[in-house]
Amino acid sequence: MIKKIFLVTLLFSLFLTGFAKAELSIDITGARSEPMAVGLPEFSVSGQMAKEDAQETAQKIVQVIESDLTSSGLFKILDSLAYLQSFKGIEDAPAFVDWQAISAEALIQGHVDYLSKKQIRISVRLWDVYAAQELYSATMEVDEKGWRRAAHMIADAVYKRITGEDGYFDTRIVYIAETGPALNRIKRLAIMDQDGENHQFLTDGLNLVLTPRFSPNMQQITYMSYYKDTPRVYLFDIESGRQQVVGDFPGMTFAPRFSPDGHKLIMSMADNGKTDIFEMNLDTRVIRQLTRSSAIDTSPSYSPDGKQIVFNSDRSGAQQLYVMDANGKNVKRISFGNGRYATPVWSPRGDYIAFTKMAGGRFYIGVMFPDGRGERLIAEGYLVEAPTWSPNGRILMYFRQDPPNRDGIPGATKIYAVDITGYNERRLITPVDASDPAWSPLLSNR
Repeated sequence: MIKKIFLVTLLFSLFLTGFAKAELSIDITGARSEPMAVGLPEFSVSGQMAKEDAQETAQKIVQVIESDLTSSGLFKILDSLAYLQSFKGIEDAPAFVDWQAISAEALIQGHVDYLSKKQIRISVRLWDVYAAQELYSATMEVDEKGWRRAAHMIADAVYKRITGEDGYFDTRIVYIAETGPALNRIKRLAIMDQDGENHQFLTDGLNLVLTPRFSPNMQQITYMSYYKDTPRVYLFDIESGRQQVVGDFPGMTFAPRFSPDGHKLIMSMADNGKTDIFEMNLDTRVIRQLTRSSAIDTSPSYSPDGKQIVFNSDRSGAQQLYVMDANGKNVKRISFGNGRYATPVWSPRGDYIAFTKMAGGRFYIGVMFPDGRGERLIAEGYLVEAPTWSPNGRILMYFRQDPPNRDGIPGATKIYAVDITGYNERRLITPVDASDPAWSPLLSNR
């Protein structure tokens, strides 16, 4: 069972000043730019806790904020040895000349107040150094275990205020944890924060599991599992740890995925030598067939408004991407490049479709517009597969498998993330081999 990390009281107030039209911003929709220089001094501390313990918590909060912002590739935290000012409290005014002297463009000032041994108040202010103006301030009260999530929320707030886009740091990743020899691989569900922390295994590995996907409300995960060699679609409740069978289906069932409203599952099912796409209403358990062709139609994914579905099919003779209305009508092919296309997934923003491409003996992760224009390949390798979007639609996560060794033993599988420009690729550290990641919605939007 997942331990729920919650905010006892959340007073997250965003006070935008008259600087709402300030020039301090980053355009993340265009070409790559140099990261913004940010000052992030130690948070000041006070309250009912030994100063050393309070300072340790404050330092950990700063470290998480720094890690989040740096990992985005958009921010560069300046070396603390260069700082000319420290703060004794949240009300202390910044000496902007001192921060300008080290070329800081933005400044994050914070304070941690221990209200009791089990509850802390975290205050933060974001400043435009050259305009000498406050961009926002926030205060939140959390329990003793909530400091890490609070740090992610602060990083999200900074990201949003500077870029104008929602952040993605206060999120989770569910994935397939892989252990054991190649011919007897154990695959379990696992979950972690987007930075790899708070890792937990969700299933025991007795049954093979595949293709986990989050529900829009974050409460459930749908996935495939083989029970007594029979493929079944399951729902896993994150809070309680309970799982239930959605239903037994004839033939093979593949890659279930939630609709944007969370009331339906879409999946492909193979029967009598052909594979079609089906939709199940989770409230009534009524199943509706959406495609009827002699081809293999699989890997469906809804558009964020639920009105369309992208999928891959070999109905044209080669594996390509298609878009259709949510009722299965008006099917239109959108990919026409060389190679084979697979695992399409629609961006939460609706502006791109990500996919896996196989061409020339290599695998690629790419994006294109929903009408098929503007195809760009942003990651490649011996085997890269299963793209999943950050909730703000600006980062893609996927898994990469290394080539086999000289004895033919398959290489390790690892999870990576890259922004949609193709820059800032980074690996997420997991305790075991990892594949098929799925990104949650923003936790603070629940």
